[in-house]
Amino acid sequence: MAVYFSIFLVIVTVLTGIIWLADKFYLAPQRQLKLAQAQAQCQDTLGEDVIEKITSPSALVDNAVQVFPVIAFVLILRSFLWEPFQIPSGSMMPTLLDGDFILVNKFNYGLRDPVARNKFVDIGEPKRGDVMVFKYPVDPKIDYIKRVIGLPGDRIIYRNKMLYIQPACAENTEKCPELTQVKVKLVGKSKYADDYNNLVEYEENLLGKQHRILVNQDIIPRVQHYFKQAGTRRDEFIVPQGHYFVMGDNRDNSLDGRFWGFVPEENIVGQAVFIWMSFDFERTAEDWLPTWIPTGIRFSRLGPIN
Repeated sequence: MAVYFSIFLVIVTVLTGIIWLADKFYLAPQRQLKLAQAQAQCQDTLGEDVIEKITSPSALVDNAVQVFPVIAFVLILRSFLWEPFQIPSGSMMPTLLDGDFILVNKFNYGLRDPVARNKFVDIGEPKRGDVMVFKYPVDPKIDYIKRVIGLPGDRIIYRNKMLYIQPACAENTEKCPELTQVKVKLVGKSKYADDYNNLVEYEENLLGKQHRILVNQDIIPRVQHYFKQAGTRRDEFIVPQGHYFVMGDNRDNSLDGRFWGFVPEENIVGQAVFIWMSFDFERTAEDWLPTWIPTGIRFSRLGPIN
C-alpha cells in the first residue's frame, strides 16, 4: 500500500506541478494580456466583477495551483526526511507496541527516489541495534520493522534462545573479532504476560547497544523452520555483503530474518527514531463502540526509540 501511495503522490505532484508552471509562465500572463486589451477597448474603467472574471483561472487550474505547494512539501517530507508509520503487531514488544505511531528518519541511511528506491545520496549505513523499517524481502509491498542484529560480513548464531555475534573481520586486520555471546540481564516477568504464557523480560546488551527483549519460556525454538543458508548450521547465519540480519525484540513472536533470511540494502526504508503518539485499544466485541476507536492515550510511551 505504501508503494502505491508513493507512486500516486509522485503522479499528482508532477501533474499539479505542470499546471502550476503553465499558469505562472503562460496562462496568467495571457489573462493579464486579455485584461489589458479589454481595458483598451473600453473608455470607462472596468468593474471589479469584470476584472475578476477575466483574470480568474479555471477551477482546474486554480485547484492545481493551490494544491501543488502542499503536495510537493508532503512528497519531499515523506520521501526524503520523515515518514509516519503505525505499529500493527507485537513483534517488537516491549520496545514498540501495537498502537504506537512512529516517525521514521529516511535520510540517515541515504536519500532514495520515492518510486524505484535507487539511492542517489549516500549519507550513512544502518548500525547494529538500530530499529529499522524495510520492505519485506518476501513481499516488498509490505513494510516491516525489526532491530538490526547483523551487519554485512557478521556471523550470527541464535542457539537455545541465546544470541552470539562474530563481527565481520575488517581488511588489513591481523586479529579478527571472536564469536561473542550477547549479554542479557533478567528484568523479571513481563507486564505484557498473561495467565497463558511465561513471558520474561531481559535487558540485552547488543555489543554496546542496550535495549529490552521478551522471551517466552513456554515456546521451544523453531529451528526446523529457520532459513537454510548453504555452508552453515540451521541456527547460524553469515550476513552477505550488502545485506543485514534483523530480529524482533519479542523473540518468540516475530517473523524475522531467522525464518526468511536477510534484508537487501535496497529494501531499507529508514530508521525508526521517535514515538509521536500511542493509543490503547482495549475494546471488546461486546462494546457499543467499534474496536478500532482508541480507549486512551499512552503518554508515557511518547519519546525517542531505544
